[in-house]
Amino acid sequence: MRVSTPGKSLTQPSNLLPAAGPSSAQFGPRRTASPLATLTLMQITPFRIEEYMGQHEFAAKYLLSSSDAESQTIQEILALEPGAHDAFLNHWCGYTESPGAPWLRDVLAKMYSQIHPDQLVVLSAAEEAIFVFYHALLTPQDHAIVETPCYESALTVPKSTGAAVSEWRRSSANGWAHDLSALESLIRPNTRAIYINSPHNPTGLLMPPEVFRRALELAARQGIYVFSDEVYRELEHDPATRLPAACDLYERALSLGSVSKTYGLPGLRLGWLACRDTSILQNIISFKHYTTICASAPSEFLTAVAFRHRQKFIDRSLQIVLRNLPQLCAFFSRYPGLFEWTPPNASTIGFARFKPSQDVQSFCERLVREAGVLLLPGAVYDEPRHIRFGYGRRNMPESLAQLESWLATYK
Repeated sequence: MRVSTPGKSLTQPSNLLPAAGPSSAQFGPRRTASPLATLTLMQITPFRIEEYMGQHEFAAKYLLSSSDAESQTIQEILALEPGAHDAFLNHWCGYTESPGAPWLRDVLAKMYSQIHPDQLVVLSAAEEAIFVFYHALLTPQDHAIVETPCYESALTVPKSTGAAVSEWRRSSANGWAHDLSALESLIRPNTRAIYINSPHNPTGLLMPPEVFRRALELAARQGIYVFSDEVYRELEHDPATRLPAACDLYERALSLGSVSKTYGLPGLRLGWLACRDTSILQNIISFKHYTTICASAPSEFLTAVAFRHRQKFIDRSLQIVLRNLPQLCAFFSRYPGLFEWTPPNASTIGFARFKPSQDVQSFCERLVREAGVLLLPGAVYDEPRHIRFGYGRRNMPESLAQLESWLATYK
């Protein structure tokens, strides 16, 4: 079931992009969120990524496809600040505010240049953010565009609203390049949302800056909302290549953040959406009243502590991936008959093509069964010839060695 609540009227933005980009006058008229409440029966397909990981992740000894960076203990988080341990023990375990605790939103807003704490909503993980965004916005009369391949729910959830969905598909054949003319051709008069993702899951590649800005400009021409999945932001392998947050460039862009990936704290189960258009945020909060209502009080406390020191988490994760990635690249160079890939330049993951004609999923299932090494078959991204590798864990070299030992016997 889905419920959307009336949106507030929007004002013409004074500045959608920095001075280097086109002026707001070039973007044309804007549309407001739908003023009609709708009720539809939600139908959704099985979540293949999570079902495959759920089947194997907690049984396999060697996790070589994990998407998150190495995690830490609660004790390590509390050790960041004097008095945090006692304060945590005395923290009230009641309900929290639906948008998120004000003191947590204040910490998170510091990640952005144009976002105030009241322009940010805390959710129970990035997955809830994806779910409530689409269901708070889309109706069966609407159209959405999704950059693919992608984390599966970014494509299946908008379909579950009854809206028409088009894929802005990228291909390994040209190094996963973005075709802006293809994106422009997909836009319809009823397009309400465009989903983009940088750094990208599963390829680990950054969107080129000119593509990023152009995608926002195309959306702004028709007042289309842009859902910018930025859960790997701040884990660029070269920090100088970091893109601005989409919410800082365009008023109708929502930037998705998460504690899980770059910062390695998935157990806290918190994500957030930042956007200068408060009407869509209010719709999201209204829909959130039907999902989680509010976030976990202990998780909000621990996230606030961690993010007052978030550079420590970034540095730690970056150190791990920069140590592991050359080893993974060397591994692929030793097996040119089996794998090829476009090396990632951000995040903890990469997407390799499996070159033999053998079924990829069968290969991965045999590997985890015989060697205890978990790889994620690309069929969950509708890329059946690919495999997702993860290199954000400290023990990746050990997992890679186990894979190589098994390959010595592979026929």
